[in-house]
Amino acid sequence: MEVVAINQISPDQVILFSWWFVTISATLLYTWLVMGVLVIGSILITGNLSSDPIMTRWQSVLEVLVETIRSEIGDVVKDGVDTYFPFIGTLFLFILFSNLFTFIPGYVAPTSSLTTTSALAIMVFFAVPIYGISKQGILEYLKEYFRPTFIFFPFHVMGEFSRTLALAVRLFGNLMSHEKVIAILLAVTPLLFPVVMQVLGLLIGIIQAYIFAVLTIVYIASATQSHEEAEHKTKEPNSTNR
Repeated sequence: MEVVAINQISPDQVILFSWWFVTISATLLYTWLVMGVLVIGSILITGNLSSDPIMTRWQSVLEVLVETIRSEIGDVVKDGVDTYFPFIGTLFLFILFSNLFTFIPGYVAPTSSLTTTSALAIMVFFAVPIYGISKQGILEYLKEYFRPTFIFFPFHVMGEFSRTLALAVRLFGNLMSHEKVIAILLAVTPLLFPVVMQVLGLLIGIIQAYIFAVLTIVYIASATQSHEEAEHKTKEPNSTNR
């Protein structure tokens, strides 16, 4: 019954500790839990890395995970994979583990809270211009907002905010709806069907982490490569004329 009760409301509303201005909600606690697992796990795994052909099982898993993330980034951006890998990889792993831990009784994914998904989306909102300015320079980056004419400036700005909102709401809606369905099934159906839904929910969690990471790198690629593509298009007619 405790699991059902917790899943019926947002984890933001489950206050575990409050004293003066310090308030610890279930969202904050579970976020710390995921962060702690990632930090401690990374320290334990990377503390004994080896270049020998025979390596530990955890190092093998780590290498496969790193290469997979780098490959996905490389499919979108042609250069600078190592520049974007720390940010994209951290986002993906945090969302992934936040969603995978839902099999733990009493656990509520912090990504089912709109505050968490909004914070992640805001990070992407600021990361896109930071990467864009670092690659193109601030003047060239700002020119993109006025292309093809200055009339499109407000539409570009609205697009920045709308895609940030879409990132937050998409992740929040999918995770929250899944947990609500699981809570209802636990209350009204036998054990077998909720277990199947739980497995399906883990798959959905993996897909949502992947989609969020891919959309982020697509947004970053559009901010860092648009100027290069424009230069390439202008050079093509010149080369053909020659």
